[in-house]
Amino acid sequence: MGTSEEFVFDVDVLLDAARSDTGLDDFGDERFRKGLAVLCETLDTTAGLSDRGRKMNWRRLVRLLGTRLRIEDGFGRHPEIRNREIKSPIFLTGLPRSGTSATFNLLGCDPASRPLLLWEGTFPDPLEGLAPGSEDPRHKAMKDTFAQMRDKNPDFTKIHFADADTPEECVIPMAVTFENVHQGFEVLLEPYGSYFYGLDMHAQYADYREILKMIDWQRPGERWLLKSPAHLLGLDSLLSAFPDSCIVLNHRDPVEAVASYCSMMETFSLSQGCSAQPGLGNAVLEFCATALERGLAVRDREDPGRFFDIRFDDFVEGPMQAVGRIYDHFGLPMTAEAEGVMRDHVENHPRGKHGSHEYDLASYGLDADQVRERLKWYIDRFDLAT
Repeated sequence: MGTSEEFVFDVDVLLDAARSDTGLDDFGDERFRKGLAVLCETLDTTAGLSDRGRKMNWRRLVRLLGTRLRIEDGFGRHPEIRNREIKSPIFLTGLPRSGTSATFNLLGCDPASRPLLLWEGTFPDPLEGLAPGSEDPRHKAMKDTFAQMRDKNPDFTKIHFADADTPEECVIPMAVTFENVHQGFEVLLEPYGSYFYGLDMHAQYADYREILKMIDWQRPGERWLLKSPAHLLGLDSLLSAFPDSCIVLNHRDPVEAVASYCSMMETFSLSQGCSAQPGLGNAVLEFCATALERGLAVRDREDPGRFFDIRFDDFVEGPMQAVGRIYDHFGLPMTAEAEGVMRDHVENHPRGKHGSHEYDLASYGLDADQVRERLKWYIDRFDLAT
């Protein structure tokens, strides 16, 4: 398995490993090195990684750097990619655990939608020499890997089901910038959290636009459908990079959302070899509060027609009615085919299909009154009190 001494979180060591793996050496804009250095420090000192965790996270960073190298190589080989346009994408965002995934998956059933899939977000670079019509071997490998992961970690599957072909969050390809939330738990730790909150995010969203062009060049879509709760923290930068985008905002009682997200981050971080974090509850609450404060401040100074609000309870009670209101608001056509496949999806994917996710605030040093006091303005604004 290897010892911790073999997996050193040093920027130059990681860069050399990625160069060796790929045979490439152009990482593009050197801006990424700062975020990588802070992330290395966080993983090395704060995360409390086991030997297994060091190995997993070290290899993940090398893989991300390798992907970054292959992306730059892909643009070098195919400069025409830069000329593509991502027209009128729809972005979903909101509190973590507020129904963004359920809304995303349902909207993604429309044949006119082009959701970002997990495997292609992980491997956005074109595989040179792949025969037309052939399956990308990275796709098959990821399907096999996720089948094994679901067997090994059924608790996380109850929280968030994922497969190579499930629509997935923008944070997956954005990780190559080393300026985003990564797997979620990193931004809850120091010093990476402070680094992230202090970023000007315009550059990473411009980078993300170019990565989407690369994916679209390989597998074009009519209307891109994209999603991440983390977009709340960079909503001004997102709107700058995608000026004709439409934004769906999911809302849920933060008492429920914060508790659920604490459980999700605890389960996932432990699976990645991190030690238990006693300050997790407060870190999650501040992440959610900061995201809402920043995101809704941007929303309030932009054209309100670009945004549509949907409450978690309303979506659960009537998902098709909620989707209908989204389509009406943005003037999207609801075809008979789209409505049919969406209704089939609702029938075949009841809430809790992959198991019940149980959680409580007290396990994370919080109580409902703390959350309500911190986010009273948000609860009142969207009438979210349970």
